[in-house]
Amino acid sequence: MPELTGRAALVTGGGRGIGAAIALRLAREGADVAITYVRAADRAREVVARIEAEGRRGLAIAADAADAADPPAVAAAVDRAAEAFGRLDVLVNNAGIAPYGPLEEVSAEQVDRTLAIHVRAAFAAAQAAARHLGPGGRIISIGSSMAERVPYPGWTLYATSKAALVGLTKGLARDLGPRGITANVVHPGSTDTEMNPADSPDAEFERGFSALGRYGRPEEIAAMVAHLAGPGGDYVTGASIAVDGGYAA
Repeated sequence: MPELTGRAALVTGGGRGIGAAIALRLAREGADVAITYVRAADRAREVVARIEAEGRRGLAIAADAADAADPPAVAAAVDRAAEAFGRLDVLVNNAGIAPYGPLEEVSAEQVDRTLAIHVRAAFAAAQAAARHLGPGGRIISIGSSMAERVPYPGWTLYATSKAALVGLTKGLARDLGPRGITANVVHPGSTDTEMNPADSPDAEFERGFSALGRYGRPEEIAAMVAHLAGPGGDYVTGASIAVDGGYAA
């Protein structure tokens, strides 16, 4: 029997890239899976159709992680997923952007938007999920290898926001551990997605920082998330786990 049979998950930013791979892997492991998206509703529906093809229930929820309403859209999405499935067992904070540019050119608006998506939304989603998760619940955030190592300029804002997820994860582990709920952060390295394709002009440069000399595949990140979401993650909490091909080695 698949390890996540009978469980329900929400993956933010699950309409493409790493998020879509995670959503599909969790469905293959037996979970019902909801995803959030901002644009490209057609692609979100495609992911849901693939989840349903695995024999699981799927749900696509329009929710902008940058939303600053009270409650924010991402928190409302958590409640909606829990209501639709009758439970929530796994939250994956995956929605993200990749701000890049010289430090002196970073605007206050860029700072606010990046921190809203990577930090505030992850906090709000975790806070909302904590009301639904029971023993064995999981909160897994998708960070970045740049949370630990920034080998070239232009990524200060991005690295700042992803490093904040480490503190969030450690705090959640302490707050929720007595309830049997774990919290971990997975740090991908360069991964072949639309946001950072392996055939981009900078790809060869990026590959040089990996000990394995290649980009990762979204499915490789999803495999670690599925492991943490299942029985293999029972005694792992407060951890930062690199799936980066040795980028931060």
